[in-house]
Formats: sequence, C-alpha cells, structure tokens
Amino acid sequence: MAWTNNRILSLLSDDVAASVRPHLEPVTLQQGERLFEPDQPIRFVHFFEGGLSSEIAGGAGEKNIEVGCIGLEGFSAVPAILGVDSTPHFAFMQCGGPALRIEVTVLRQAMNESRPMRELLMRYAHVFLIQVATTALADGRYGVEQRLARWVLMGRDRIGYELPLTHDFLALMLGVRRPSVTDALHRLEGEQAIKAERSLIHVKDIEKLKQIAGRIYGIPESEYDRHITRDWRY
Repeated sequence: MAWTNNRILSLLSDDVAASVRPHLEPVTLQQGERLFEPDQPIRFVHFFEGGLSSEIAGGAGEKNIEVGCIGLEGFSAVPAILGVDSTPHFAFMQCGGPALRIEVTVLRQAMNESRPMRELLMRYAHVFLIQVATTALADGRYGVEQRLARWVLMGRDRIGYELPLTHDFLALMLGVRRPSVTDALHRLEGEQAIKAERSLIHVKDIEKLKQIAGRIYGIPESEYDRHITRDWRY
C-alpha cells in the first residue's frame, strides 16, 4: 500500500521518502481554512491527500478571482519552493481534506540535498504556472459557460463526481456575478452535463463537459502527464 495519496510525494524514491517523512505532519484542513496570506511569510507547504485548495489573486481587495486550484496531484505555496518567502496571492480550502504539511525551511533543505526531489517539485511548479496562464486565457477569451465547464472538470479530476460548491464560490472562481453563475449552471444542466443542487454539483457527462470547455481544458493536464505522471485523476 502506498504511504501517501499525494501524487508528488508518492513518486519519491524510497530513500528520499524515508528522509522527508519524519518532517511531514498529518493535518486535516477545513473548508475555508487559509493556507497562506497575501504578502505574509509562507511557513508551510501542504501536500494534499484530499480536498481542494484555491489560489486567489487580488489580495485584500474585493475584486478577487481564482487563478489556480490544487488537489492530491500537487502542493500549496508553489512560490516557496522557488525561493520566494511571500506572495501577493492567498490560498484557502474550497473543500476540506487531509494533507501532509512541512515547514518551508525544512523542505528547501531536503530539495538542496536531493536533486531528483528538487527537479520533481520544479516540474510541478511549471505545471501549476501553466494552469495559471491557461486560467488567464480562459478569463480573457472564453465565455462563462466554457469556463465553468473547465472548472467542473478540474474539480472532478481532484475530488470526484460530486463537488460541494456554493454559487458564491463559483462566482469568485469565474470572476462574475451570481446570476451569471446560475445561468451557466442551467445551460450545463440543459446539456445533461451536470446536475446542480444547493451547494452541490453532480458531474454526469465528462465528454460533454470537455466538448463545451474546448481547448481551455487539457493544457496543464497534458503538461502534468508529460512531465510528471499519468493516472492521477479520479
């Protein structure tokens, strides 16, 4: 049996895993819990074993928007592994779940001691940056329905076929008002791609969602497959 559900950690060699495991603290993250704050020192990196986190651009202002999401395929606080101590973004848990957290200073030391580990984490950083860039492309060039379909697919990849999400969060994620979210949900329901209930989206037809999302779904996913590993999705 694998010692962790986190896809990045599970790829470490036995000797590297053995050296880092004593420094990984199991934690249960709650929905809404903040992982790091804007322009504040980042203390921990979280390797998710479940749940779904969201990285938000906009800082302390009201016009925030999600720029990336992470689940068991990755880890939080990507800037920290790039040698940066803080970021204007913040991150919180969209859906709670288990994680293994490690102090940034300890993780950096482990990266210095293990080139394979350092390269693996850097490859994930590349994939996450591609995800952020694809989100910018989606927000600038595609409609709400296509962006919602993309995000539902991304959520399904990480936590399965039932997504416990409110209209308020979906509005934050898409950078639109709640009525636009409601209209887009109704259109996806009309296509038999999802079923939307109060604070819950049931994924019904993945292929239909991919057809609606078009080319804005699959770019970072392909990069993950190419640079890290396949078969991480639910």
